[in-house]
Amino acid sequence: MKKLITSVLLTAAVMFSVCAQTPKFISVKGKEIIGTNNKPFLIRGTNLGNWLVPEGYMFKFKAVNSQRLINEALTELVGPEEMKLFWRKFQDTYVTEADIKFLKATGMNSIRIPFNYKLFTYEDYMGQNNPNRGFELLDRVIGWCKKANLYVILDMHCAPGGQTGDNIDDGNGYPFLFTSAASRKLTSDIWRKIANHYKNETIIMGYDLLNEPIAHYFDVKALNPHLEPTFKQITAAVRSVDKNHIVFIGGAQWDSNFKPFGKPFDSKSVYTFHKYWTDVKQDVIQEYMDYRDKYNVPIYVGETGENTDEWVRDFKVLCEKNNIGWHYWPYKKLDNLKGITSFNVPDGYDEIIAYTEKPRGSFEEIRKAAPADADREKIKKALWQFLENSKFINCIPNKGYIEALGLKVPAK
Repeated sequence: MKKLITSVLLTAAVMFSVCAQTPKFISVKGKEIIGTNNKPFLIRGTNLGNWLVPEGYMFKFKAVNSQRLINEALTELVGPEEMKLFWRKFQDTYVTEADIKFLKATGMNSIRIPFNYKLFTYEDYMGQNNPNRGFELLDRVIGWCKKANLYVILDMHCAPGGQTGDNIDDGNGYPFLFTSAASRKLTSDIWRKIANHYKNETIIMGYDLLNEPIAHYFDVKALNPHLEPTFKQITAAVRSVDKNHIVFIGGAQWDSNFKPFGKPFDSKSVYTFHKYWTDVKQDVIQEYMDYRDKYNVPIYVGETGENTDEWVRDFKVLCEKNNIGWHYWPYKKLDNLKGITSFNVPDGYDEIIAYTEKPRGSFEEIRKAAPADADREKIKKALWQFLENSKFINCIPNKGYIEALGLKVPAK
């Protein structure tokens, strides 16, 4: 009998030890996202926009509105080697541990990190063609988030072939992802690679598989039917190596249209929508709630904001009243009050903006638009001052915006 009791106790102890060591992940149950404490988890946070996916309007450019076009224009001004150095420094200074500590101190519980698939290939992007660069950059920030206990959603903002067809995906002006089997395979392969790398990382909440697919400019009746099958293909790739994390499924037409979706096909999925510049009324979000109620699946708003403090507050209240979590856009932006923080425009930066707005469709036009040789050094100085100004220590918290979100402004 003693041996039996001892054996039972040892078995129980081993089982307890295994359970105690089992990593806990954010998960889902019915309409709720569930935290590691088994209680509902309402997402509250921001997006690290512009860091790994530079956007023209974040630089105060208009026509030059994607990373590829920004890089072309600035390279014409300062040369290819200088731009390689600029982008490397940009990636190292635009988001640092100080930024992550600040975001946690405001009271946020999570962030969404947009990235370009090229960070995981040999394609040239932001000054490098290193297929491990994505992991080097994300591992670093995820490590800071783990120390701060700030959860992370990884967002493929730019997919192979382009999933949006606009500057958002840094592509070629059409959502070729949905007409190219090769692009869909590459997208799935990259997500499998990412999921395998992070399958045991508990600070990662999940994967936002495709940001804002299929812009409204195109034949959406022809393209929308390809959306859910593409999500299924990518999700299958993720699930082949990672059954722990949530997959976030975004609607068509800027993450606004859930009509292409049937019943959820994955047991750990959250359906995400984006909402900008609308009235703050129940009917603005009702269709997403109807989908949630019909299929008993969680929803959340992955991007919103860029509006007045009053709108930010009212939309946040509307979302939370309906149990919808949020990631407001953006965290950091040049000369901007409609975000979490801002930083100052460098001296001489107007010359850079002016150059990007001139005709540059031929080499003759580029020569006509070009600054005098003596001014190129001034432009170079303004670019490097942009990097200096964007460092956390030089950023200015937007008190009204932060408080409108029910967060606090920590001392720097």
